[in-house]
Amino acid sequence: MKRSINQVWTITRDKAGGDYPPCLWMAAGAVKKKSCNNFYSCTTCRYDAAMGKKAATGEQVSWQDAMRRKGGMERVCRHSLTRRIEKRVCPYDYHCVNCDFDQLFEDVMTPGLSTAAPGMSLVKGVEVPGGYYFHHGHTWARIESGGRVRVGIDDFILALFGAPDRFELPLMGTKLRFRSLGWAMESHGHIAKFLSPVDGVIVDVNNDRGGPDPYGEGWLFSVHCPDLKRAVKSLMDNAKSLDWMKAEAARLEGMIEAAAGPEAVEAGDLVRDLFGAFPGLGWENLTRTFLGT
Repeated sequence: MKRSINQVWTITRDKAGGDYPPCLWMAAGAVKKKSCNNFYSCTTCRYDAAMGKKAATGEQVSWQDAMRRKGGMERVCRHSLTRRIEKRVCPYDYHCVNCDFDQLFEDVMTPGLSTAAPGMSLVKGVEVPGGYYFHHGHTWARIESGGRVRVGIDDFILALFGAPDRFELPLMGTKLRFRSLGWAMESHGHIAKFLSPVDGVIVDVNNDRGGPDPYGEGWLFSVHCPDLKRAVKSLMDNAKSLDWMKAEAARLEGMIEAAAGPEAVEAGDLVRDLFGAFPGLGWENLTRTFLGT
Protein backbone atom coordinates (compact mmCIF):
# COMPACT_ATOMS: atom_id res chain seq x y z
CA MET A 1 0.00 0.00 0.00
CA LYS A 2 1.29 3.49 -0.73
CA ARG A 3 -0.06 6.87 0.23
CA SER A 4 0.82 10.13 -1.52
CA ILE A 5 1.96 13.12 0.53
CA ASN A 6 3.27 15.91 -1.71
CA GLN A 7 4.66 13.30 -4.12
CA VAL A 8 6.39 11.38 -1.32
CA TRP A 9 4.96 8.02 -0.36
CA THR A 10 5.08 6.04 2.84
CA ILE A 11 5.17 2.25 2.60
CA THR A 12 3.04 -0.07 4.66
CA ARG A 13 2.48 -3.77 4.54
CA ASP A 14 -0.13 -4.88 2.02
CA LYS A 15 -2.29 -7.05 4.25
CA ALA A 16 -4.38 -8.25 1.34
CA GLY A 17 -1.26 -9.44 -0.44
CA GLY A 18 0.23 -10.83 2.75
CA ASP A 19 3.72 -9.55 1.99
CA TYR A 20 6.06 -6.68 2.76
CA PRO A 21 7.28 -4.26 0.04
CA PRO A 22 10.48 -5.27 -1.82
CA CYS A 23 13.88 -4.69 -0.27
CA LEU A 24 16.19 -2.24 -2.05
CA TRP A 25 18.45 -5.15 -3.04
CA MET A 26 15.53 -6.95 -4.69
CA ALA A 27 14.21 -3.80 -6.36
CA ALA A 28 17.64 -3.21 -7.90
CA GLY A 29 17.83 -6.81 -9.16
CA ALA A 30 20.83 -7.73 -6.98
CA VAL A 31 18.88 -10.58 -5.33
CA LYS A 32 15.88 -12.56 -6.57
CA LYS A 33 13.56 -12.24 -3.59
CA LYS A 34 13.80 -10.25 -0.37
CA SER A 35 11.09 -8.17 1.28
CA CYS A 36 11.74 -5.14 3.45
CA ASN A 37 10.59 -5.55 7.04
CA ASN A 38 12.67 -2.72 8.48
CA PHE A 39 10.63 0.27 7.27
CA TYR A 40 13.31 1.14 4.67
CA SER A 41 15.69 2.18 7.42
CA CYS A 42 18.70 0.72 5.61
CA THR A 43 21.24 2.14 8.07
CA THR A 44 19.76 0.00 10.87
CA CYS A 45 19.08 -3.09 8.73
CA ARG A 46 21.14 -6.19 9.53
CA TYR A 47 20.45 -7.69 6.12
CA ASP A 48 21.75 -4.59 4.36
CA ALA A 49 24.89 -4.61 6.52
CA ALA A 50 25.53 -8.32 5.85
CA MET A 51 24.99 -7.94 2.10
CA GLY A 52 27.25 -4.90 2.05
CA LYS A 53 30.06 -6.99 3.54
CA LYS A 54 29.52 -9.71 0.92
CA ALA A 55 29.60 -7.12 -1.85
CA ALA A 56 32.84 -5.69 -0.47
CA THR A 57 34.53 -9.12 -0.75
CA GLY A 58 33.14 -9.82 -4.21
CA GLU A 59 30.78 -12.61 -3.06
CA GLN A 60 27.72 -10.60 -4.01
CA VAL A 61 26.99 -7.88 -6.52
CA SER A 62 25.96 -4.71 -4.69
CA TRP A 63 22.60 -3.09 -5.35
CA GLN A 64 24.51 -0.03 -6.60
CA ASP A 65 26.45 -2.08 -9.18
CA ALA A 66 23.26 -3.85 -10.20
CA MET A 67 21.74 -0.46 -10.98
CA ARG A 68 24.88 0.78 -12.77
CA ARG A 69 24.48 -2.09 -15.24
CA LYS A 70 21.15 -0.66 -16.33
CA GLY A 71 20.93 1.97 -19.02
CA GLY A 72 19.46 5.42 -19.43
CA MET A 73 16.18 6.13 -17.71
CA GLU A 74 16.24 2.79 -15.88
CA ARG A 75 18.99 4.07 -13.59
CA VAL A 76 16.57 5.59 -11.10
CA CYS A 77 17.17 7.02 -7.65
CA ARG A 78 17.09 4.54 -4.77
CA HIS A 79 14.08 6.32 -3.33
CA SER A 80 12.22 5.68 -6.59
CA LEU A 81 13.19 2.01 -6.28
CA THR A 82 11.59 1.88 -2.85
CA ARG A 83 8.46 3.56 -4.26
CA ARG A 84 8.65 6.60 -1.99
CA ILE A 85 9.03 9.22 -4.73
CA GLU A 86 8.10 9.50 -8.39
CA LYS A 87 10.58 8.31 -11.00
CA ARG A 88 13.83 10.23 -10.68
CA VAL A 89 17.06 9.39 -12.48
CA CYS A 90 20.19 9.14 -10.30
CA PRO A 91 22.72 11.85 -11.29
CA TYR A 92 25.49 10.65 -8.95
CA ASP A 93 26.11 7.10 -10.19
CA TYR A 94 24.72 5.74 -6.89
CA HIS A 95 27.23 7.52 -4.68
CA CYS A 96 24.39 8.60 -2.39
CA VAL A 97 26.73 10.28 0.08
CA ASN A 98 27.43 12.95 -2.55
CA CYS A 99 23.77 13.55 -3.35
CA ASP A 100 22.13 16.66 -1.91
CA PHE A 101 18.67 15.28 -2.69
CA ASP A 102 19.39 12.09 -0.75
CA GLN A 103 20.38 14.09 2.33
CA LEU A 104 17.32 16.32 1.95
CA PHE A 105 15.04 13.31 1.62
CA GLU A 106 16.43 11.47 4.65
CA ASP A 107 16.86 14.46 6.94
CA VAL A 108 13.96 16.74 6.03
CA MET A 109 11.28 15.10 3.89
CA THR A 110 10.87 11.68 5.49
CA PRO A 111 11.15 12.08 9.29
CA GLY A 112 7.58 13.39 9.43
CA LEU A 113 6.20 10.54 7.38
CA SER A 114 4.70 7.60 9.20
CA THR A 115 3.80 4.04 8.33
CA ALA A 116 0.53 4.57 10.17
CA ALA A 117 -2.53 3.34 8.34
CA PRO A 118 -5.74 5.39 8.40
CA GLY A 119 -8.61 4.38 10.64
CA MET A 120 -9.67 5.03 14.22
CA SER A 121 -11.46 2.57 16.49
CA LEU A 122 -13.39 3.47 19.64
CA VAL A 123 -13.33 1.43 22.85
CA LYS A 124 -15.82 2.85 25.39
CA GLY A 125 -15.19 6.26 23.83
CA VAL A 126 -11.39 5.90 23.92
CA GLU A 127 -9.69 6.38 20.55
CA VAL A 128 -7.34 3.64 19.28
CA PRO A 129 -5.76 4.53 15.91
CA GLY A 130 -4.64 2.03 13.29
CA GLY A 131 -0.96 1.71 12.48
CA TYR A 132 0.30 2.72 15.93
CA TYR A 133 2.14 0.43 18.35
CA PHE A 134 1.13 0.47 22.01
CA HIS A 135 2.96 -0.23 25.26
CA HIS A 136 1.21 -1.60 28.35
CA GLY A 137 2.03 1.62 30.18
CA HIS A 138 -0.43 3.49 27.92
CA THR A 139 2.13 5.08 25.63
CA TRP A 140 2.33 4.71 21.85
CA ALA A 141 5.09 4.53 19.27
CA ARG A 142 4.71 5.44 15.60
CA ILE A 143 7.38 4.32 13.16
CA GLU A 144 8.78 7.01 10.87
CA SER A 145 11.44 7.01 8.19
CA GLY A 146 15.14 7.16 8.97
CA GLY A 147 14.98 4.97 12.07
CA ARG A 148 12.85 7.46 13.99
CA VAL A 149 10.00 6.66 16.36
CA ARG A 150 7.47 9.26 17.48
CA VAL A 151 6.17 8.77 21.03
CA GLY A 152 3.15 9.96 23.00
CA ILE A 153 0.50 9.05 25.56
CA ASP A 154 -2.75 7.39 24.53
CA ASP A 155 -6.34 8.62 24.76
CA PHE A 156 -7.01 6.34 27.73
CA ILE A 157 -4.79 8.62 29.83
CA LEU A 158 -6.92 11.64 28.93
CA ALA A 159 -10.03 9.72 29.92
CA LEU A 160 -8.36 8.70 33.18
CA PHE A 161 -6.71 11.95 34.30
CA GLY A 162 -8.14 14.64 32.03
CA ALA A 163 -6.03 17.15 30.09
CA PRO A 164 -2.50 17.38 31.56
CA ASP A 165 -1.52 20.61 33.29
CA ARG A 166 2.11 20.19 32.24
CA PHE A 167 4.73 17.65 31.14
CA GLU A 168 8.26 16.98 32.34
CA LEU A 169 9.90 15.80 29.11
CA PRO A 170 13.47 14.60 28.54
CA LEU A 171 15.93 16.89 26.78
CA MET A 172 17.23 16.28 23.27
CA GLY A 173 20.13 13.85 23.35
CA THR A 174 18.74 11.97 26.34
CA LYS A 175 19.01 8.18 26.10
CA LEU A 176 15.82 6.28 26.86
CA ARG A 177 15.62 2.63 27.83
CA PHE A 178 12.66 0.37 27.13
CA ARG A 179 10.43 -0.08 30.22
CA SER A 180 12.46 2.47 32.22
CA LEU A 181 11.05 5.76 33.50
CA GLY A 182 11.09 8.25 30.64
CA TRP A 183 9.00 11.32 31.50
CA ALA A 184 6.15 12.59 33.66
CA MET A 185 3.00 14.66 33.51
CA GLU A 186 1.08 16.64 36.12
CA SER A 187 -2.69 16.74 36.58
CA HIS A 188 -4.86 17.60 39.59
CA GLY A 189 -1.70 18.48 41.51
CA HIS A 190 -0.35 14.93 41.17
CA ILE A 191 2.51 13.50 39.10
CA ALA A 192 2.18 10.48 36.81
CA LYS A 193 5.39 8.85 35.58
CA PHE A 194 5.59 6.92 32.30
CA LEU A 195 7.72 4.04 31.08
CA SER A 196 9.44 4.43 27.74
CA PRO A 197 8.01 2.16 25.02
CA VAL A 198 11.33 2.06 23.10
CA ASP A 199 15.11 2.32 23.40
CA GLY A 200 16.79 5.28 21.73
CA VAL A 201 18.09 8.82 21.83
CA ILE A 202 15.78 11.86 21.85
CA VAL A 203 16.16 13.76 18.56
CA ASP A 204 13.12 16.05 18.70
CA VAL A 205 10.85 17.38 21.44
CA ASN A 206 7.39 18.81 20.80
CA ASN A 207 7.38 22.05 22.75
CA ASP A 208 4.24 23.26 20.97
CA ARG A 209 1.82 20.58 22.09
CA GLY A 210 -1.69 21.82 21.58
CA GLY A 211 -5.22 20.55 22.05
CA PRO A 212 -6.56 17.22 23.28
CA ASP A 213 -5.11 15.28 20.35
CA PRO A 214 -2.70 12.67 21.79
CA TYR A 215 -2.03 10.99 18.43
CA GLY A 216 -1.57 14.15 16.37
CA GLU A 217 -0.47 17.56 17.65
CA GLY A 218 -0.17 16.12 21.16
CA TRP A 219 2.82 13.90 20.38
CA LEU A 220 5.64 14.32 22.89
CA PHE A 221 9.01 13.58 21.29
CA SER A 222 10.86 11.58 18.63
CA VAL A 223 13.54 8.98 19.28
CA HIS A 224 16.22 7.57 17.02
CA CYS A 225 15.80 3.85 17.62
CA PRO A 226 18.79 1.57 16.88
CA ASP A 227 16.69 -1.53 16.14
CA LEU A 228 13.16 -0.93 14.82
CA LYS A 229 12.33 -4.61 14.32
CA ARG A 230 13.21 -5.43 17.91
CA ALA A 231 11.29 -2.41 19.15
CA VAL A 232 7.98 -3.31 17.49
CA LYS A 233 8.21 -6.94 18.65
CA SER A 234 7.97 -5.66 22.23
CA LEU A 235 4.83 -3.62 21.52
CA MET A 236 1.21 -4.31 20.56
CA ASP A 237 0.00 -3.89 16.99
CA ASN A 238 -3.53 -3.07 15.82
CA ALA A 239 -5.40 -6.26 16.74
CA LYS A 240 -3.63 -6.80 20.06
CA SER A 241 -3.97 -3.15 21.09
CA LEU A 242 -7.74 -3.22 20.58
CA ASP A 243 -8.18 -6.36 22.71
CA TRP A 244 -5.89 -4.90 25.36
CA MET A 245 -7.76 -1.58 25.45
CA LYS A 246 -11.08 -3.41 25.89
CA ALA A 247 -9.60 -5.30 28.84
CA GLU A 248 -8.21 -2.07 30.33
CA ALA A 249 -11.60 -0.34 30.03
CA ALA A 250 -13.31 -3.30 31.69
CA ARG A 251 -10.74 -3.28 34.51
CA LEU A 252 -11.27 0.44 35.05
CA GLU A 253 -15.05 0.02 35.17
CA GLY A 254 -14.57 -2.67 37.80
CA MET A 255 -12.52 -0.28 39.91
CA ILE A 256 -15.16 2.45 39.55
CA GLU A 257 -17.92 0.05 40.61
CA ALA A 258 -15.90 -1.08 43.64
CA ALA A 259 -15.17 2.51 44.70
CA ALA A 260 -18.48 4.24 43.92
CA GLY A 261 -21.07 1.51 43.47
CA PRO A 262 -22.71 -0.17 40.43
CA GLU A 263 -24.74 2.93 39.59
CA ALA A 264 -21.50 4.85 38.88
CA VAL A 265 -20.73 2.65 35.86
CA GLU A 266 -22.63 3.80 32.80
CA ALA A 267 -23.46 1.60 29.85
CA GLY A 268 -21.98 4.07 27.38
CA ASP A 269 -18.56 5.67 27.05
CA LEU A 270 -16.12 6.26 29.87
CA VAL A 271 -16.44 9.65 31.55
CA ARG A 272 -13.56 12.01 30.72
CA ASP A 273 -11.28 12.86 33.67
CA LEU A 274 -12.38 9.90 35.76
CA PHE A 275 -10.02 10.75 38.59
CA GLY A 276 -11.62 14.18 38.82
CA ALA A 277 -15.06 12.56 38.95
CA PHE A 278 -14.06 9.70 41.27
CA PRO A 279 -11.06 10.78 43.39
CA GLY A 280 -11.73 7.78 45.61
CA LEU A 281 -10.09 5.65 42.93
CA GLY A 282 -6.77 6.96 44.27
CA TRP A 283 -4.04 8.52 42.14
CA GLU A 284 -1.32 6.08 43.18
CA ASN A 285 -3.68 3.15 42.70
CA LEU A 286 -4.45 4.28 39.14
CA THR A 287 -0.85 4.96 38.15
CA ARG A 288 0.31 1.64 39.62
CA THR A 289 -2.47 -0.29 37.92
CA PHE A 290 -2.41 1.28 34.46
CA LEU A 291 1.06 2.81 34.09
CA GLY A 292 3.07 0.25 36.02
CA THR A 293 4.87 3.02 37.96
